[in-house]
Amino acid sequence: MYLRELTFLQEKIGEETNYPLNIQAFRSIEQISFESNVTFFVGENGSGKSTLLEAIADKCDFHTAGGSRNNIYEVDASQSHLSKYIRLSWLPKMTDGFFLRAESFYHFASYLDQLAREDRAFHYQGYGGKSLHEQSHGESFLTLFTNRFDRKGIYLLDEPEAALSPARQLSLLSIIHELQEYSQFIIATHSPILLGFPKAQILSFDTSPISTIDYEQTSHYQITRRFLENREVYFKELFD
Repeated sequence: MYLRELTFLQEKIGEETNYPLNIQAFRSIEQISFESNVTFFVGENGSGKSTLLEAIADKCDFHTAGGSRNNIYEVDASQSHLSKYIRLSWLPKMTDGFFLRAESFYHFASYLDQLAREDRAFHYQGYGGKSLHEQSHGESFLTLFTNRFDRKGIYLLDEPEAALSPARQLSLLSIIHELQEYSQFIIATHSPILLGFPKAQILSFDTSPISTIDYEQTSHYQITRRFLENREVYFKELFD
């Protein structure tokens, strides 16, 4: 692991009530310790998991709309409002890596196309050799994973399952397995498939404070399992 601990600077947060400091998860915890090379953030929409992942990316000097330290492009509302209220503890410090943000991936792909137009020497190195816009959404994600995630680094993934079929999510698990020995992954997800990664640390943002839970304790696992085992019960509750 590279990132060992995240500290919330409660002395700075103080009585702040504006978003995102009004999220309960950030007001009731002082530290998060990372105990595995693969950590998942889970929680309901609005629980703060993507917001915290964005703040970590900002502290790593990654582009908060997606990219690495070397990617510079303009996207509206891409700054992190939380990053100045946290501190990261490293051992050792890692500066290589990537922040994948599913909701703004289109802008990142367009940025690469702009680089290709401005620099003839740029041939989408590290991105499969062609424009990500020339591939399906899911294919472009996997192209990024298989070509860009090829070195030691810290990789921050915000809802990577958004463009991936269940079969492609399994492919992502295989990639993570190959890289985890020398890289660190922190992933915000709703996917019960990804959450099943062996020996991963799962941090729930639905508890106060944020806490580690087992895979089988996640609502993602429980709801999916119950639905698959007896979906008619769910339909009756939802539709009657």
